[in-house]
Amino acid sequence: MGYVAAFLTTVAFVPQALHTLRTKDTRSISLGMYVVFTAGIGFWFAYGLVLGSWPMIIANLVTFALAAAILGMKVRYG
Repeated sequence: MGYVAAFLTTVAFVPQALHTLRTKDTRSISLGMYVVFTAGIGFWFAYGLVLGSWPMIIANLVTFALAAAILGMKVRYG
């Protein structure tokens, strides 16, 4: 069940991340929201490490990488 939940929540994020990475259009993205979101994902990843929960670790690692890339683009391109 954990792997299914992790897969679905990560895959749901991928289309938006890919769109943003392709277009570099971050005008409609809130900087504050992405800072908090990326930090939250980082904490979920750390919590997964503490628990040794591979679904949490893998899903949050992938989501963190995508969110950090978008956050970096938001900072760079505005």
